[in-house]
Amino acid sequence: MAEISKKQAKLQWLISEISAIIERLEHFEVKYSAELSEVHPNFIKSARNLVHYRALRKVDIRPMQKKLANMGLSWLDKPEGHVMASLLASKAILEGFLNNEPIKKHKAELSFKKSSRLGKSNAKSLLGYRSKGRRTRIMVTLPTEVAHNYQLAHDMIANGMNCARINCAHDSEKEWSLMIGHIRTAAKKLKRNCKIAMDLGGPKVRTGALKAGPKVKKFRPAKDVHGNVIKDSEIWMGPEIHPNLELSHLPADLPSLEKLKVGDRLFFRDSRNKKREFTITKTTENGCIACCSKTTFLETGMELYTNSDHSSDPIIIGELPRVEEFIMLHTGDFLRLRKDAVHGEPAQRDKDDNLISHAHISCSLGEIFDQVRVGESIFFDDGKIEGIIRQVDQDHMMVEIINARQKGSKLRADKGINFPNSKLDVRGLTIKDKNDLVFVAQNADTVNLSFVNRKQDVRDLIAELEKLNTPKGFGIILKIETQSGFNNLAKILLEVMKTYPVGVMIARGDLAIECGWDNIGRVQREILSLCRAAHIPDIWATQVLENLSKQGIPSRAEMTDAAMAQRADCVMLGKGPHILQAIKLLDTIFKDMELYQEKNIRLWPAMERADIH
Repeated sequence: MAEISKKQAKLQWLISEISAIIERLEHFEVKYSAELSEVHPNFIKSARNLVHYRALRKVDIRPMQKKLANMGLSWLDKPEGHVMASLLASKAILEGFLNNEPIKKHKAELSFKKSSRLGKSNAKSLLGYRSKGRRTRIMVTLPTEVAHNYQLAHDMIANGMNCARINCAHDSEKEWSLMIGHIRTAAKKLKRNCKIAMDLGGPKVRTGALKAGPKVKKFRPAKDVHGNVIKDSEIWMGPEIHPNLELSHLPADLPSLEKLKVGDRLFFRDSRNKKREFTITKTTENGCIACCSKTTFLETGMELYTNSDHSSDPIIIGELPRVEEFIMLHTGDFLRLRKDAVHGEPAQRDKDDNLISHAHISCSLGEIFDQVRVGESIFFDDGKIEGIIRQVDQDHMMVEIINARQKGSKLRADKGINFPNSKLDVRGLTIKDKNDLVFVAQNADTVNLSFVNRKQDVRDLIAELEKLNTPKGFGIILKIETQSGFNNLAKILLEVMKTYPVGVMIARGDLAIECGWDNIGRVQREILSLCRAAHIPDIWATQVLENLSKQGIPSRAEMTDAAMAQRADCVMLGKGPHILQAIKLLDTIFKDMELYQEKNIRLWPAMERADIH
């Protein structure tokens, strides 16, 4: 009898704990009744469930979870999408055990199945149809090249892109229009649904422009570890970039190339006055392919000759893009961050390597100079460079670099600047954002709002969209990338749920710096859980398969990260010369992992191999 009494006491305690939680849920529902009454009709049940979830997480429920698990019952470890249903189901089972009666199911407004359907329906409304064989969509940041290369847009969609992202912080309306045109045309031709999402730059603090570099391009053959050439560099010569060849482009007029044939050699001196030559390996009606066995630097206007004494009519190199300049920073260096929009420069030194002046670069948001303090931390380029503010004046601040790569870190224009310890008061929509929003509302399917810190930021955006009479179904994605945005997320979600459809992007680059590297795992998981509670689609962003996109080879860590990303509704890839390869690989990973993951719930298909038969 004593053992039975002990078991009954445990059951009674668990039932009372769950009953107390249900009372707290009902109390919070009343507390937030005003906010709940204003949400979009499609979000009525979801908003109520979000409030329930926040009420559930107000206290530590781990002791109750462990006791439930010890009895072989549900841990309540994934109740986000259907909080009340999970609690009522557990309570009904416990009451059946206690009274030795058949389980009497308590009906909840939002069942497990209805919760799943809501999540899938909302993801479809915001992100479009999923690809065959996988639930998780793929969003890709479009490079400027898509504006001038239709084939790239076509191949991105063909390889698995579901949503194209355009960042308004780069390029102009001319390029954006061309990108959108190519994406829409390719999607129609492939009979795919590809959404267009456009990022407003927001109040992100960025580095300003640097002095323009020369119009020089480097061509380098592949070499082994001993420095021996194992493959010549291949170059496409023609007036336009070749749509189907991933080769470096050397612009030249077509009439001057038409007389060339396979085996011809072009002689010249490169920008270092070194003797170099190209060999023509293929000719077409649009240009030719040449190869070179030595590292070569070419400049706009240089002349190539078909004979070694340079007496033939020259082939003149067309306009090459200017080299992107950078400032090399080492630990211990000082950097002057300027308020005025003066083009930045590296540190100046005399012939004996004595410092003449520190490196300097401008800052995109002048108001921060009145808000930062000496001794506070500052990070550049997604945390790759760390500094301490040593001096603050009205027009500049001096930053001591305390953490950079051993060989130095390159700081370029338009890179993010973070102040994780500073109390910055910056609003969500800038003047540029409001101007860009006019174009976005007319041409895109969704707007991505950067640096959402408070619900007022959402109100401001919705008010602007109402002025522009955006069409029904125009989506909003909130980018959460600060500690304030995370702290206020539940209230932010209730605010944005006044419209439909909506989503949340976990911008892990800035978020990791703002919240701390040691906290990003926890914060990322909490954002996912809040989105699931609200049945709001989530986008996993920043540095997914970045090595593969940029270098052509994935790292082991990012392969694991990509597989883990499948718990989100959508994953975003950044730009890079190998982006098609990255899209294709991510598509394959998601299809292979589809059997093992349903949102953030693990599934267990039959194990293929484990050496026991």
